[in-house]
Amino acid sequence: MQNKVEKERGLTLLIENLKSVHPIAKITHTSGLNGSVRLRPLSRYFEDYIEDKPLMLGYNDIRLEVINLEFINGIGKKRKFKFQGFDSIIFAKKLVGKKVFIEASSQDKINLISKGLLGYEIVTDKGEKFGYLRDVMWLPNNDAYVINYAGKEYLIPIIPEIIISIDHISNQIYIKHMDGLLD
Repeated sequence: MQNKVEKERGLTLLIENLKSVHPIAKITHTSGLNGSVRLRPLSRYFEDYIEDKPLMLGYNDIRLEVINLEFINGIGKKRKFKFQGFDSIIFAKKLVGKKVFIEASSQDKINLISKGLLGYEIVTDKGEKFGYLRDVMWLPNNDAYVINYAGKEYLIPIIPEIIISIDHISNQIYIKHMDGLLD
C-alpha cells in the first residue's frame, strides 16, 4: 500500500504528464493543383510547432486524424503547405475549414495562452484572490491576461517572472504579487 507522499507524488507526475490538444492553424483555401493549402495561424506559437510537433486535423478537438506535413513552399504569408496523402485539388478542397492541432504536455508554453484558461481564478503568491481571467491578448512584446476584478480590467503580462503556475484541477492561475501590478 502506498503512503500519502507516494500517492501525492504520483498524482503530481500524472498531472505534469497530461497532454492537451491546441489548434495552431486553420486551413483557409487551396493553392495550386497538387493538393497544397494555405493556413491562417491561430496561435503565436504556430512557427514553433508546425514543423516540430506531430500534427492532427479536424473541425474540433474531439475527432482528430493524424496527418504529416510533406513540405512547405514559399516565404511569409504566401507559403503553401502540403500534407501527405492529399495529392490533388479535389482532396485539398476537403481540408478547407478544418483546423490543424498539436498535442502539448502540461509544461508546454502554449498552455499559458490557451482559451481553455478563460474563467480561471487569479490568485497571488500571498493567497489573495484577484478576479477571473476574461481573455488572453497577443501583444507585440509578450502576451497578457485580461483580468476582471472589482469592476475594473487589469492586464497581467504572461512572463515567467509573474506567472508562477497554473492549477488545472482547481482552475486557478498563480501569479507573483508585485507593487503597482495589481493597483
